Amino acid sequence: MDDFLTPVSTTKVKRTQDPKPLLQEIGSTVNSKSSVVIDSPGKALQVLKEQPDLGSVESVLSFLVAEIERQDGFHLVLPDPVAANIVFQLINTTLHDYWQILKDKKTQSKQMIRCLRNPSGIGNVITRLRPLIADCRQKKAVGETRDSASHIADLLDFLERILHGEQCLVQVWADIKAHGKNAAQKKLMWKEFIAQVASGRIVSLAAEAEDVLKEKQVSRNSSWLADGSSYATWLGRNIAHLSAVERDEDSVSINIDVCSKALTLGYTDQTIRSMLLVMIDSNSISAFTSLLHKMKAFEQRKYLNAIITVLSNHYLNAIGDNTTRPVVESSPRIGGVAALVNELIRDNDTLKEHLVTSLTKSGIPALDDSLSGRRSVIAAIANDEDHIHTLLENSLKMFGDTFYIKHTPIIQQEALAQTLAMTCGYVQRSQPMFLTMMAKSSYHTSGMSNRIGSSSPRARFLGIAVGMAISKTVDKPETQLKFDLEGAEAEETEWYQRLTQINDKLGEISDLKVQENRSSKQGDRKGRTKAVTKGTASPAVTEIQGPRIVEILSDEDEDEDDDLIPYSKPDSDPEDETDDPTEINRNKPTAPVYIRDLISGLRDTENYDRHALALSTAAPLIRRKANFGSEVLDHIEELASILVGLNDSFELEKFAEQKQQALIAVLLAKPAAMAQWFARNFFAGDYSLTQRTAILTTLGLGARELAGLKDTATEDMTPPAPSFPSKQLPPHLHALYASTPSSSNSLARLTTSMTKQLLSPLAAQAADTLTGPAILKVGQSRTFSSRMEVEARRSKPIPNALSQMVADNFFFPLTGRWWLATRASASSASSIYTSTHLLPTFLHTLALLMNASGPNTLALPQMTREMWELLLSCRAHALNDKRVLSALLFALLMLLETNENKERLVTEQGKELMETQEWVRGVFDGLPAGKDGEEDEKVRVLAAGVVVRCQEVVEKYQRRLVGSMMDY
Repeated sequence: MDDFLTPVSTTKVKRTQDPKPLLQEIGSTVNSKSSVVIDSPGKALQVLKEQPDLGSVESVLSFLVAEIERQDGFHLVLPDPVAANIVFQLINTTLHDYWQILKDKKTQSKQMIRCLRNPSGIGNVITRLRPLIADCRQKKAVGETRDSASHIADLLDFLERILHGEQCLVQVWADIKAHGKNAAQKKLMWKEFIAQVASGRIVSLAAEAEDVLKEKQVSRNSSWLADGSSYATWLGRNIAHLSAVERDEDSVSINIDVCSKALTLGYTDQTIRSMLLVMIDSNSISAFTSLLHKMKAFEQRKYLNAIITVLSNHYLNAIGDNTTRPVVESSPRIGGVAALVNELIRDNDTLKEHLVTSLTKSGIPALDDSLSGRRSVIAAIANDEDHIHTLLENSLKMFGDTFYIKHTPIIQQEALAQTLAMTCGYVQRSQPMFLTMMAKSSYHTSGMSNRIGSSSPRARFLGIAVGMAISKTVDKPETQLKFDLEGAEAEETEWYQRLTQINDKLGEISDLKVQENRSSKQGDRKGRTKAVTKGTASPAVTEIQGPRIVEILSDEDEDEDDDLIPYSKPDSDPEDETDDPTEINRNKPTAPVYIRDLISGLRDTENYDRHALALSTAAPLIRRKANFGSEVLDHIEELASILVGLNDSFELEKFAEQKQQALIAVLLAKPAAMAQWFARNFFAGDYSLTQRTAILTTLGLGARELAGLKDTATEDMTPPAPSFPSKQLPPHLHALYASTPSSSNSLARLTTSMTKQLLSPLAAQAADTLTGPAILKVGQSRTFSSRMEVEARRSKPIPNALSQMVADNFFFPLTGRWWLATRASASSASSIYTSTHLLPTFLHTLALLMNASGPNTLALPQMTREMWELLLSCRAHALNDKRVLSALLFALLMLLETNENKERLVTEQGKELMETQEWVRGVFDGLPAGKDGEEDEKVRVLAAGVVVRCQEVVEKYQRRLVGSMMDY
């Protein structure tokens, strides 16, 4: 057997005396391999593939950065196989292995970011993120789980650093322009980069990654890449710097590409806002103007709409923002905005025609709610006689159109009336003969006839006000149009006549920068003043009054304590009974007696006792001071703003109830002006859903109190305390789980009570006559009196102060701004005003306003028309949520109940009546009885009530409806 194995050679090995240790320091390994010399891209790729140490990675990064800085050097931006492989290795291997070490080293992290800030690097990060996210969401067996969450966190962190800063786009284009081989290759690389950055690809992917990390409970700060607004702000600032730096002809196309792609991100207003602020600050509007004129026509219009919206919201909202009619004096901000808009539309007939159309047909929602915005736009086109004449002619046609008068929301009609009055003033100063011709034309005369013959009081008044303003401008004093108006209408007519005197001039764009700096300095000065006032408060002086205490000294202690003065014994205090002296508070706050003290107490969120006392006494103090002097009226907007934005910092027991009562007191102190303030801030203010709900509750409950409807439904908002709680949770748990009154369920309880009150006669009728839907019949254990007795129990008519102001101050501001807000959003489904959190409360508020105004309100036909159109437009939202459906049915029921003149309802709203009846009947048939719980049963009750009310009207006026429905 030994012959099978024959040794070839024999070698003797001599062992060393000191064997190498099994564990070796990392530093020695790094130093041993750091001598690797990288002299070519191929060598760099080979090193990255061979599991390099930290020193080798640093050498590779240093080589790549050095090549980037050379004009003819190697760059990873190029579509080269070696470059693609290097990027792949850096993203998929090196980044995962060394990013936790490299990110703390400033030089190496900057080198890594510099190498991969290009389309290839960002594309590989996106490509790597997608499978990692999918891997985390898959359900795998226990042994097959992988920790992909840490890799996702590293990639997100690295992507944030790549895109960080305002020069990202500038640097990427500089690299592409320097290393691209030809124009076609440069354009393709830039388009790839824009498709990655300017679309929603990164935002959506980062949001998915954030959701995965939250599910995996990875502790880290949320990425700004996942926030659409923050990302749009970053993109806008980068675009502004790019357009300011790259002004040559070769760079025009790349600017147009990124501007066009930014419109698809979905956050156009935020992008334009950040762009505009940077351009105003750097005086680069002219560069953007030349870029804007080279875009496609629809892109030009989109950008101009967004720019005007941003200018109106950022610079012009504060002008004339008070409780009275806005002032008509000129302002540097109006002149600056007019100069900027004039610069954008200069020598561009497409944009000028678009502005004329937008002013006439409410194409830009921000202009409908901003008089200052319309003034700026009109001043921008006032020097162009052709377009200002076209604006006057189109406005006269639209203002007097019958269909426009009948179907357009009042807020848009008011905006057109103001535009028409201001345009008349500009035309009168330039060409008075043209204005005289238009005033005598059939457009104006027939339009005045249509206005005066309208059924809406507000539409008639607008026609009268504009007609008098035009007549005063054109006619002689003895032939001027005159109407006998009194009170508020006379004052408003004079204000419309003053609009014809507005003559805003083009200012300087730099005025906007000055105003911006001034407003920020004023804010800082106010903050310092508050801090000084708070820190230098004068100490309270305490004077002890009472009889003197005489001490009788004995002979024994004559020589002892001669210089000690005895103090009087203080009054007894319940807090003195405690054994802990630190709990005794001698500086108790007193209840505020002035509105300024109340405001100071509400703002003091550091002192619990003072803040709680101010909130508890706010409502009675405001009601007491409302009709006593001008203290409340002088601070009413400030007080309302503080109360709306107030948060429960101390978790007070009755916070929601006390805050709501204070808000209602503020509304009732000056109902007309404050109702408009609340409606405006509900849509324009930066408030949470809870705070917006509180605003709606204030309008609904305040309107009922103003109408004198303090019934049991309103008085029972606060549930009674339990008489003897036998088993109760500890105080901190009871406060958490107990049903506390809030602004949202206040309206819910009120609507439930009113629903029972409205449906009880129908239920009685169904029980007596055995007709109607079975849902309205109740069990045999409960009996109802006749319908006449139920009607007799209702409260008697009372004077209604709400009916005189509900339309112009409560109802139309809410409905008009709701249409503007929903149309301004990308889609009605994405608007918070059509969400399931706000829409039910909004519909309940409109229904309560209509019910509280009463059937004798002069503006009831116009309110009915606008509310019915709004309710029918909400049917798609109602089918997806039972709360919205319940609120919609309740509003329809209130609409039918309030309109007691059914003949007028059939004559003017016949189509809406039939459409409502058929839709609600389908909803009723689609809800199975007794199968889906109590909530569905309540919805069926409401639907049945609406069907019965519609059926009553249809049966009574059947012949008239048949005649009016012939063309339906």
